[in-house]
Amino acid sequence: QATEAQIQLAVRCAHQDPSGWSQRSPDERYQILSRVAQQLRQRRADLVGAAMADGGKTILEADPEVSEAVDFVEFYAAVGRELHGQANWGAEPVGPVVVISPWNFPIAIPCGGVAAALAAGNTVILKPASDTVLPAHVMCQCFWDAGVPREALQFVACSGADAGRSLLADPHIETVILTGGTETARTILASRPELRLLAETGGKNATIVSSLSDRDLAIKNVLHSAFSHAGQKCSATSLLLLEEEVYRDADFRNALLDAVVSLKVGSVWDLKTKMGPLIRPPSGELARGLKELEPQEIWAVMPRDLEDNPCLVSPGVKWDVTPGNFTHLTELFGPVLGVMPYRDLGHAIDLVHQTGYGLTSGLESLDDREQALWLSRLQAGNLYVNRPTTGAIVLRQPFGGMRKSAFGPGIKAGGPNYLVPLMKFARIQEATVDEDSPESAAHRAPALEPLSKIWQHLATQRTPAAQQVRRGLGPDGWSRLQAAMLDYDQFATQEIRATHDTLRLVGQDNLRRYQPMTHVRLRLATQDTWLDILARVAAVVAAGARATVSWTGEEWTERIETLEELTHEWAGDLEFIEESDPELVSAIEAGQVDRVRYSGSTPVPTSVRQAADEQFIYVAEAAVSLFGRIELLWYVREQSVCVDYHRYGNLGFRGDEERSEVL
Repeated sequence: QATEAQIQLAVRCAHQDPSGWSQRSPDERYQILSRVAQQLRQRRADLVGAAMADGGKTILEADPEVSEAVDFVEFYAAVGRELHGQANWGAEPVGPVVVISPWNFPIAIPCGGVAAALAAGNTVILKPASDTVLPAHVMCQCFWDAGVPREALQFVACSGADAGRSLLADPHIETVILTGGTETARTILASRPELRLLAETGGKNATIVSSLSDRDLAIKNVLHSAFSHAGQKCSATSLLLLEEEVYRDADFRNALLDAVVSLKVGSVWDLKTKMGPLIRPPSGELARGLKELEPQEIWAVMPRDLEDNPCLVSPGVKWDVTPGNFTHLTELFGPVLGVMPYRDLGHAIDLVHQTGYGLTSGLESLDDREQALWLSRLQAGNLYVNRPTTGAIVLRQPFGGMRKSAFGPGIKAGGPNYLVPLMKFARIQEATVDEDSPESAAHRAPALEPLSKIWQHLATQRTPAAQQVRRGLGPDGWSRLQAAMLDYDQFATQEIRATHDTLRLVGQDNLRRYQPMTHVRLRLATQDTWLDILARVAAVVAAGARATVSWTGEEWTERIETLEELTHEWAGDLEFIEESDPELVSAIEAGQVDRVRYSGSTPVPTSVRQAADEQFIYVAEAAVSLFGRIELLWYVREQSVCVDYHRYGNLGFRGDEERSEVL
């Protein structure tokens, strides 16, 4: 394990970047990462064997991880080249990135974090989980053998305590990619609130089975969702919510329990094994969940210790779990499934939300109306209909959660925007507009009605407020704002306000969509210009979000009155409030804020940052960007929806749709 002195040397090396990784051309980095993908393919067997030996994963669980790792490298390399190739954006790396990876996905997750950071031009320090050092090291060897300098990607095996004390405490480390527990994220943020933390955290995931479902198919999907890798997946189903008719269906219950009892549990070196060992003997909350019943609960299937091996435990099923109890609300991270009844779909959704988590969620229903209601209300990052809740694939189902299941800007791993927080972009003052071009701002207007209205106000200067703002902007500032509004309009129309199915596979919808924030605080600072203010306001409206403009100090009175008059037609989406930093902290603690946006002109007050960290609220403080591809992402959350619309291969009324050919 790395000593404190070695950790300090690693940080110094990452900061100094002696290999010049950050200075290499986007094409050169792309070519090297493409070779990494090929190395991963060639060393598939080594990676699978390491994951079996160190992580207790079966071959059928470890092999897809290698494929996912390859996909991550190929995809992020292409996205990195595209983002760096936009000369007007002034894209730069953010600096050294620490990747802290988990033991339950010891290949794909560290590979994804490392590949994303490298593709963005950053140097990387990988701190793997102590339980699965071997597969992480084999993976790093693939990067090094393909041409990634050892100075650009450093492998630092150390304890979590050492990482917190020496690695994350170093001021040269500003960005951390974490996949781990919710409390781990809280601990990191408490020690250094100013860290830029991109974290995928815990999950208490549920599958809802409607009376209008295919019940046999539901059992098949739940079995895979709950007990793959012994339930040690953050996306695993640990709650099963059954509509009362299904809950009382003796045939359904018997079939479900028989399927659970039939699972072959044992060593992963036995190819008949369906469920392998736990990473370590159960302790703490998992031990309680496997050994104890809460009031009114009964064991439908009681877990058992097997083969005198403390890491081998058969799966358990608890029946009659009551709302609000330990089994309902606690992430157990093991092979125990809690079963609860529900009255109607609204009641089931409320039970899911009561956990506070929002990573994955499943629905088993053949009714289009139930599917539509569930998809419109359920707050989770990845939604699955009539299929398992595990096994997300790069680009097909970008992965990441909401609520207590994520910390950061809400941008998903394996999606087209994941590299944006790992890069810095030029301030708005550095962007230019060609007024002589026939496609320039002077010859066009936004298509979105909210933007078009304020555009006309400013362009014609019909009111004293518009005249004052135009004077404050100056000719150059007005030109830049025009360019920003047009770019926001285009990106919002084509990307943010649309639903995307990039692959259009036969039998499966894979939808990428965006949920606008409804409680954004646009926090004003003394150094903010009219361009800083109006660009953020325009971006919020373009994204379809709702915001409160927040300020403190009498010097803002005149400008706020002008801004209110100018934006009065947006009154439903834009509010104004004068509040001090302590009052803003109180609003955050009261749950009245879901995103805070500063302009980057002044440091964020520590009290505001700490309150936001405690509530898992992201504070966006990057410089305001003229480009919708960057600025609009701060006002939305990404959500992935996967629907298996075929039934046993039968496409039904959708059989005539044009879909992609599967190669």
